[in-house]
This record gives sequence, C-alpha cells and structure tokens, in this order.
Amino acid sequence: MDNLSSSLINIKVNKLIPLAQYTTWRVGGPAEWLAEPTSIAEIKALIDWAKKQKIPCQIIGAGSNLLINDAGIKGLSICLRKFNGSKIDPKDGLVEAVSGEPLPTLARRAARAGLHGLEWAVGIPGTIGGACVMNAGAQGGCTSERLESIQVLPLDGNEIFELKQQDLNFNYRYSRLQKEPFVVLSAKFKLEPGHNKKELCEKTHQNLIHRKSTQPYELPSCGSVFRNPEPFKAGRLIEDLGLKGHCIGGAEISKTHANFIVNTNHASAKDIVQLIAFVQQAVQKTHGLLLHTEVKQLGFKENV
Repeated sequence: MDNLSSSLINIKVNKLIPLAQYTTWRVGGPAEWLAEPTSIAEIKALIDWAKKQKIPCQIIGAGSNLLINDAGIKGLSICLRKFNGSKIDPKDGLVEAVSGEPLPTLARRAARAGLHGLEWAVGIPGTIGGACVMNAGAQGGCTSERLESIQVLPLDGNEIFELKQQDLNFNYRYSRLQKEPFVVLSAKFKLEPGHNKKELCEKTHQNLIHRKSTQPYELPSCGSVFRNPEPFKAGRLIEDLGLKGHCIGGAEISKTHANFIVNTNHASAKDIVQLIAFVQQAVQKTHGLLLHTEVKQLGFKENV
C-alpha cells in the first residue's frame, strides 16, 4: 500500500486488490494498483502518478457492465464509485450528477423532485459515467435523450473540457467515449419539471418491480450480455434455441432471461468467455446473425 501525497491530496494506492468485489458478475483477478478517488483533484493526481510510473490507467465505475480477466489487470485501476453526488433544480429541471453517482439513486431523487425523464433508470445498477459511455437504457428510455453535456478529463492530459450531447455520436448502446480515452467527471441533464411527485415515484417503483420480475436479480450478472440485432431481440433468439439454463463451469444462461449470463457457482471469467462464444456460435449457425456484446472487457488481448 502506497500513499500518493501532494499539497492537495492524500490518497491510498493499493496493490494487488481482487477486482471480483468491484464487479456485479463477481469475477475477475487482481488490479496491479487500485485507487478510489473522491474528488477531481485526486483523479488528476492519480492519472499523473500512472504517467510517471509509465503504467496503463483504466476507469471502473460500478462494474455492472464489466468482465475482468481471471489474471487481473496491469497498471492502475481507478474506481469512481466513491466519487458521487448530484444537484437538482426542481424549478427548471436541470440535474447535474458526478460520474460515480448510482443511476437508481438519481432516478429516485428526480422522481421525488417532480422531474420526469429518468424513471427508466431505476433498475440499472450502474453509474452516471458508465451510462454516458454506454448510452445505457431500458424500458423505452436511454441516457442520450435527456443528456445536455458532460465534463471529461483525457487520460493523456490534465485539461478538463465539456462535450455537448451532439458531440458524443450517440447510437444504440454506443457513444464515442467507448473509443476515446476520456474520464467522465460529471453530466448535465434537462428533465421535465412540474410533474406529480407521487405519480412519478409510483411509476419509478413499478419500473423496478417489472425489471425484478423479468430479470435474474437474485444472482450476480452484468445485465444484458448481447446487443439486440434490430429488429430482433437477442434474448428471444437465444431462448428459441433452447439455451436457457445451459452452463459452462459456474456460468449459466439465465432461466429467467436468456440475454443474461449469471454466476451460479463461483464462475470464472474464462467460464463466461466460453459461454459467450458458445451462444454466438449457436445463434450464427442457426440465424446467420453475429451477436455483439455490450460488455466492456479488461485484461483480455482481444474482445470476446
């Protein structure tokens, strides 16, 4: 354990920390170095430290859309789950959230303030930063619809700047942030003010109930594994092949929702990679469609 100190910060950089506890799949080997900053100053200092050490640097949010190699990750992993908070203006509908703020927390806060536009987000166990990167969505809503702008910090620089919604090249589960080395620091949303608070809270609650009843919330997963090859639904294609319940090691295609792979019994990342490949091959052989994953992978030479 090292202390990274300056006149502004004093933050611990920990060595060889198991990352399974930092992902919702509960798999993954150790980070060579891991830190959990709580401020922009700490994030900047950590990036500078990684540069000086000449080691790679990667960002982790809630780990809800992440597959980490069993061998772990080289370099510095910066987990932003403690870098959180939000500000809400109920009158004009402006919301600003720090990147580590959990989506469900922000969705509930917005509903209690009478702001319409984030009810869909209550069941997604991710962070604001991750939602911007992935253009996360559910039940007919998605991040890009209400997003106005984000603040980012390049991993190869120290100057913070703003990107407008139109700058981010949003598409289905995609933004330019997936290909460029930016750290999302915060996001601004414009929601609709003046709605009935009780009705919004009830709608938000019902959305959560629906997700829990149709998805395997009781077991570790990463959410939906595959992007939908529109107009088809990945889950339906997999289910129609009779693959629900198929296992490799401790990884299983969920019996509740076929687009989920769940960790039923101490699954390894290798189990999950093999099960993903099995599903891709089966769907391509039968339907002629290659299913692409939504999942971000760290520590692998190639994407699965």
